[in-house]
This record gives sequence, C-alpha cells and structure tokens, in this order.
Amino acid sequence: MVAACAGERPAEVAAPEPQRPPNIILIVADDLGYGDLGSYGQQQIRTPHLDQMAAEGLRFTQFYAGSTVCAPSRSVLMTGQHTGHTYIRGNKEHQPMGQEPLPDSVFTLAELMQAAGYTTGLIGKWGLGGPGSSGHPNDQGFDEWWGIPRTTDEVFWPDDPEFKDSGVEPQYIMEGKRGEKSKKLEVYDLDKRCQLDTEATRRTIDFIQRSVDAGKPFYAYLPLTQVHLPTTPHPDFKGRTGNGDFADCLVETD
Repeated sequence: MVAACAGERPAEVAAPEPQRPPNIILIVADDLGYGDLGSYGQQQIRTPHLDQMAAEGLRFTQFYAGSTVCAPSRSVLMTGQHTGHTYIRGNKEHQPMGQEPLPDSVFTLAELMQAAGYTTGLIGKWGLGGPGSSGHPNDQGFDEWWGIPRTTDEVFWPDDPEFKDSGVEPQYIMEGKRGEKSKKLEVYDLDKRCQLDTEATRRTIDFIQRSVDAGKPFYAYLPLTQVHLPTTPHPDFKGRTGNGDFADCLVETD
C-alpha cells in the first residue's frame, strides 16, 4: 500500500499454479465383513496388501454400509442418501431387466464427477438397473462400463435344466459407452464367475492408463464380485490358503 501511494509499481506476484483434480479409484468388495481383513483383527487369513493400504492411509472404525443387502447399499453409495431416503430400498425384482433401476431423477456420484470434468468408468458389478432401464450405467454418469448389471448368484441358473426350459434370458457380461447401445459379450455362468474380478482389474488398469494418456482426471469405480456367493476363486488362487474357498477368494481380492 505504501509503494502504491508513493507512485512506485508494486512487485508482480506470480499467479499460483492451478491445482489438478485428484484421480479417484473407488473399490468395493461384495459381502466383505468388518473382521475379514488383517487390519481389522483377522488372524487366520493373510491380507498384506490391504493391511498396508490401511496402515498408510485411513482406517475407518465407525463406517457403515448403507444397507444389509446389495442393491440399496449400492444406491446409498451412488446417491449419498440415507437408506430411508434413497429410491432403492431392497433387492426388488423388476421386469424385464430383473433389478429395480435407479430413476432418472437421482443425481449420482458418477454424474457429479462428470460435471467436474472427470472421465468416469465402471468396471465390475453394477446392480442398479440394466440396459433398457433408467438405471443403465451410461445414463447414470459413466462414460464407459464393463461387467454385470445384476447379481452374482445368477451364475447358477444357466446350468439348471429347469432354467434352460423356462425361456428366461440369463445374465450377460456386458460393455457399453455413453451414447451407444450396450453389447452382450457372454453368458455369466459358473465358468465365468471365477474369472470376472481378474478381468475387471485388468480393464480398470487399462481405463486408468488411457485416462492418464489423455491427460484427463479420472474416476474409476471397481465394484468387485468377491466375496459374494458363490465363493469360487480364480484357478490361480484355488487351494492357496488351505482354509477353503472363502479364504482363497479373500486372498485373491488382496
């Protein structure tokens, strides 16, 4: 102020460098319990990588899932609404896509990320409405998606003789991009069940790399299918722990 009054030119101050938005990777494990990880007291099954993340990051001890079952819990996560306020409050059947979809009126976390200039990707289990419904991932804020639109326990159906004669279409592993019609890739059956998380992880890494190469901040949502029933581990982890399929699946997730 003194320099300005004296007619002297004040020293120029360099403008601060604009901060780049942080990249966000949100990983959700399906049906993982509070005490299943070493960082939360588990002593029978080794989870060193997740334990390291907990040690180097932030460990929540009073963090609750939005619901005790799948779809409403995911609805709470995607909308930020309390279980009593969010639209989906149960695993409700809805024909013809099988899962009650999120309505167009909700504003999701993915849409928030898009509005902030993020590239958004969903790779894994969605569970909030399939193609042809208002809950389609590409209509709920995701630029691209790959995975299953519904639930994992449907893998039992394709091999059931009664199901084959029912005329009901099985669940497919699918992929889609915003503005395009999603494609059915292959039937999601027991053979594909143990491979899904490995492929989802590979595709998530690819999505991250493409986003980095494009110079855009990214939001990668990776909802894994383990350790939801059926707990069938990838062949590389089958028998790894000697404590059964659940333990093998947990080590695979780690």
